[in-house]
Amino acid sequence: MRLGLNLGYGARSDVSNLALAREADSLGYSVVWVAEAYGSDAATVLAWIAAQTSSIDVGSAVLQIPARTPAATAMTAATLDMLSGGRFRLGLGVSGPQVSEGWHGVRFTSPIGRTREYLDIVRMALRREKVRYDGEHFQLPLPGGPGKALTLTVHPVREHIPTYLAAIGPKNLELTGEIADGWLPVFFSPDHADLQLDHLRAGAAKAGRTLADIDVAPSVPLVPGDDWTVCADSVRGYAALYLGGMGSRDKNFYNRLAVRMGFADAAAEVQDRYLAKDYEGAMAAVPLEFLDATSLLGPPSRIAERMAAFAEAGVTTLTVLPFVPPEDAPAALRVALEALDRAGVA
Repeated sequence: MRLGLNLGYGARSDVSNLALAREADSLGYSVVWVAEAYGSDAATVLAWIAAQTSSIDVGSAVLQIPARTPAATAMTAATLDMLSGGRFRLGLGVSGPQVSEGWHGVRFTSPIGRTREYLDIVRMALRREKVRYDGEHFQLPLPGGPGKALTLTVHPVREHIPTYLAAIGPKNLELTGEIADGWLPVFFSPDHADLQLDHLRAGAAKAGRTLADIDVAPSVPLVPGDDWTVCADSVRGYAALYLGGMGSRDKNFYNRLAVRMGFADAAAEVQDRYLAKDYEGAMAAVPLEFLDATSLLGPPSRIAERMAAFAEAGVTTLTVLPFVPPEDAPAALRVALEALDRAGVA
């Protein structure tokens, strides 16, 4: 099991986050991931980080599918792979209805079919084939017009850029197992892993593959400290935002995941309080058991035990998301590395 670092949404373009990426690079971390929502775009920040690191991979977790055409994503992926010397990992996700329709003006319909076709076109372009595609959601060139089938003019460093999908629901998990090189889960719990991994395996089997062919790379909150229950409080705001406010009452995929994990009553209470703008109440309603199941909390010995459980559950890249003050984040990365060594799963 390798270690990764998640810098979150857009990774504030400041000295502390660049220093953290450099620290991860010097410590031998495998990859640093950057996300995007409706603030900083991930690609620009990744280029900025890649220019100032030497060996760590840079990955998008995720580039939003509704934000770019497949061809534009292929151009971005090829460019980042060239500029980084072959260190780019392409993570994709459909985002959610509120962002897709409210920010990008793209209907949130048929996310499974759109993702499949989107990745087909991205890979076709990266193979430097003439891009011709006649799908349900994408037609290239557009029929009946002056459009011409074109070929990517630049050459990526690698023939195959690793592609990851952010997936939560059962059907999307099956698609990930079938077509992606890696999976980017959130709120992954070793104790509940089979709820998701069974769907991933089923998808892989359709393509004649196994789970061993897929990099399972969850982002996991990391809070070192003496008392793990106190450490858990640092993650409450993050969990409450996702379970309560990431999406509408009817379409919150993270809330549904918590329900499938056995936290239905708590998930409903968190959402009710969050949507009523009782944010403190929503944070308090997140069960300690949920936070512990999906985070790395406490002293190095306890974190090592949890890391061993993640590895046993099938995780191959454990991406840490430090929930500590910026000045403490480099030390947290070193604690995670020490714990990984203790766990004996590197």
